Amino acid sequence: MAEAKNLYETLGVARDADRDAIRKAYRKLARQNHPDLNPGDKAAEQRFKEISKAWEVLEDAEKRRNYDEFGEISLEVGFDPEKARQAREAFGARFGFGSSGDPASHAQEFHFGDIDDLLGGFFGNRAEGGGLRLRGQDLEAALELEFLEAVRGGERRLTIARPTPNGPESETLTVKIPPGVSTGERLRLAGKGAPGIGGGPPGDLHVRLRVRPHRFFRREGKDLELDLPVSVREAILGGRVEVPTLDGRATLTIPPGTQSGTRLRMRGKGVPSRRGGGAGDLLARVQIRVPREIDDEAKAALDTLGRFEDPDLRKGLFS
Repeated sequence: MAEAKNLYETLGVARDADRDAIRKAYRKLARQNHPDLNPGDKAAEQRFKEISKAWEVLEDAEKRRNYDEFGEISLEVGFDPEKARQAREAFGARFGFGSSGDPASHAQEFHFGDIDDLLGGFFGNRAEGGGLRLRGQDLEAALELEFLEAVRGGERRLTIARPTPNGPESETLTVKIPPGVSTGERLRLAGKGAPGIGGGPPGDLHVRLRVRPHRFFRREGKDLELDLPVSVREAILGGRVEVPTLDGRATLTIPPGTQSGTRLRMRGKGVPSRRGGGAGDLLARVQIRVPREIDDEAKAALDTLGRFEDPDLRKGLFS
């Protein structure tokens, strides 16, 4: 079988694209390369065939699962995914990287004299001639990020132990962190998983992210929140206070008569957009701090202030 192109690349979509995105890409490319619209253009005709083949596989949930797991070999006529998994387990046990945590257990259970019989039924008689090429298994790794590192993006070094026929192989990778990632997201490093079998392509590495909480910032989507301590005087009279942001200190205006719990918005001071749009906002939630101790002069001033208070302040609690 000739070397097959990556079907996702053929349609120009990401490996994790949903069915709607795949359909949209297929329709666009099919129109551009349709033979009726490109008479005599052999290159366009070939592209149309490749596009149609990619759509045929990726629009079918089962075919797509098999392609994601095994790669181009799953496109062969008579492909049996269960026997393919058995073959991979067998090779994994032989080389010390089966899917379980105990490769030796596979070696004890599987008799390697039976490999030819197993492969003989893999594609009917195909295994006797062409040889077996399997995509390597995907691997997973975890990466913990500081809060600001996740918000701003950047790069991190990650060392993994990759299984190979000669035993685990250590490699240090550079992981690019897009701005605005959050706990639970996964980053895919194409081709950085386990090696393929029989010259097959390697699997991918999926990096699972966990973001540590910040000591005062909280995140709500693209917006950041923080609790902003405000004095009684500042709340009553208003004023300008300094607020920490991702870009350093910024000045925020407190309107006169601000109530505790009010959220004051600083536009564009939130989480940067990873797709080139505007950043979110920073929301400062006012927390009025009352002094624990005051002198007689302050008490007298507060008595005077009482003339401006609502006498029915708690009326709504009893109505």
